[in-house]
Amino acid sequence: MPDSAALEGWSMIGLLRVAVVLVLGLSVSACALSEDTVSLQYQPMQNATEIPGAKQTGIVVSVVDARAENRDRVSVKKNGYGMEMAAIRSDRDVAGFVKEAIESELKARGFRVGEGPAQAKADLLKFYNDFKIGFFSGDAVAEVAFNIQVAGSNGAILYSKPISSSGKAADILLASGSNAKEALENGLRTAIANLMNDPAFIAAVLKSGTGVKPVS
Repeated sequence: MPDSAALEGWSMIGLLRVAVVLVLGLSVSACALSEDTVSLQYQPMQNATEIPGAKQTGIVVSVVDARAENRDRVSVKKNGYGMEMAAIRSDRDVAGFVKEAIESELKARGFRVGEGPAQAKADLLKFYNDFKIGFFSGDAVAEVAFNIQVAGSNGAILYSKPISSSGKAADILLASGSNAKEALENGLRTAIANLMNDPAFIAAVLKSGTGVKPVS
């Protein structure tokens, strides 16, 4: 039979464990009540190579923010019960961020971005992360969607297609800004890859902006 000192020791350990759980719970709750601001970064595709004819092809890229909801935020924190708490916002214009991502991939393939009358016009429809709360951990799941058209110098539509993808940060412990950022960046990276890997898109850009004099 354990003596009183041993029982007292086990009681203290139990109390300490309860205290730690309570402190962590209060800390998580406090974090969920404060807004986060994230700095989104785009990681370019690694397999991009110059496309024949791209140096003679000019294209102007534009992205319009056409989101019907959540235009003031990119996600929202949740507590352990799945209830929405404080907003997570981007520190930069989201449509501008998507525009720069498209431009960077076109430049990496040799296109003359910002030159010529031809245009690639995109309407941003969705750019949002939702936290899926599990028993022990959860996931951050982002959705990115936009419609894009390529128009020639005469205004003729050469390409028109919806692009959508999802991104994920798996097995997370906190519904935080950093986890939302990871999921959103993954989602955009996949969406841009889907666009750039579409031969019809590249063919339309080549056709739309021909006639620009190459840089000597």
